[in-house]
Amino acid sequence: MERLTRKIDQFLIDWKNNPEHKPLIIRGARQIGKTEAVTHFAKNHYHNIITINFALQSQYKKIFDDGFEVDTIIKNISLINPNLSFEPGGTLLFFDELQDCPSCATSLKSFNEDGRYDVICSGSMMGLNYNEIESNSVGNKEDYEMNSLDFEEFLWAKGYSGEQIENLFKHMKSIEPLSSTEIEVMFDNFKEYMIVGGMPEIVFTFMKQKNYEGTLALQRQIITDYEEDITKYASGLEQTKILNVYRKIPVFLGNENKKFQISKISNNARNREYIGVVDWLDRAGIVNVCYCLESASLPLKGNYNPDNYRLYFRDSGLLIGSLDDEAQEDLRNNQNFNTYKGAIYENIVADELRKSGEPLFFYKNEKSTIEMDFFLRDANTLVPVEVKANDGPTPSLNHLIDEEKYKDIKYGIKLGYKNIGFNGKFYTFPYFLTFLLKRFLSEKL
Repeated sequence: MERLTRKIDQFLIDWKNNPEHKPLIIRGARQIGKTEAVTHFAKNHYHNIITINFALQSQYKKIFDDGFEVDTIIKNISLINPNLSFEPGGTLLFFDELQDCPSCATSLKSFNEDGRYDVICSGSMMGLNYNEIESNSVGNKEDYEMNSLDFEEFLWAKGYSGEQIENLFKHMKSIEPLSSTEIEVMFDNFKEYMIVGGMPEIVFTFMKQKNYEGTLALQRQIITDYEEDITKYASGLEQTKILNVYRKIPVFLGNENKKFQISKISNNARNREYIGVVDWLDRAGIVNVCYCLESASLPLKGNYNPDNYRLYFRDSGLLIGSLDDEAQEDLRNNQNFNTYKGAIYENIVADELRKSGEPLFFYKNEKSTIEMDFFLRDANTLVPVEVKANDGPTPSLNHLIDEEKYKDIKYGIKLGYKNIGFNGKFYTFPYFLTFLLKRFLSEKL
């Protein structure tokens, strides 16, 4: 296996083939494969590639000091490296680690209007004021948010074809149960994905070795690298606050209600002192934020409490890597998810939904008699999604569907160790089909 096939591969081809394409900004956390994807694409589609990494080549940060006209920028790049050539219509300028040179974003308007060169920027967005970039380049760029591998990309890495994955969707759409072999094999794949996660280096190592050796060390190294990035890009007291929140995510996920409570992360911590911290981690691509709905009804926008939320890791492998050594041995040797079972399944469902472009919401009424893990929607209805680590009853799901006061809810979805089915009120799907739920809701009859 030379490299991992990623969904961004086709996106980049489509971007280049669009005659009206604008400069592109690829956002996402570090180590998710942004640079590799752009480099692979560039080698196959351009005669001439100019790559500038602002973190490793700080001298290039000065190329915008004389203004943002394209010819001025090209002249300054050529002064630093006279061996570079610029071929109109056949050159890609790849500006990597954009967060180390935010002024680069201001140049995108000029590049867009000039049109002689294609431009791609990428960066982790850690500590970067993206609103500032937005205002400097509005209408003159395209955006792509990249994540670690989702389960579909993981299946590609294992050698599964698009046709085999399409067959899974056909079963969903026709509500036709999978065979015992299909269920067993896909659950085995999904358990591997839960333990390994979707970070490209870790997936590549796992596929090459065909075992978990070294994967935990790589997961823990990425967690440490993220902490170092927080220290590097967050200023002053914010560093401590962001680290406090980041390090406590597994603790709250291990609790029964999973609500993240600022007051419990350090002595005398108050919500008002932590305003912006969760948003910072979300923008950096490190966490998924799931907000509590004020009411189980549409519309979703504006119908949630910004102070009541759950935090999930943006990659299930990083949650696994944050667990203690005893849990690790049980996980890798026995695929036993033990105490954290509920948290791990919720985390991976949250991540798969977010990677498919869905916002995350849960619901818990004041008396705590009704609780729902996630919500999706189709064209007309609100769809509760229950994640069951054990095959128990579903009183909350039934209540939301049956009660007349929840008028926007007509049916639900239950995810678990179940086959595909429909009992007249809710669909059951195995966890591993979560990545197809958005498509199912848009295409179901």
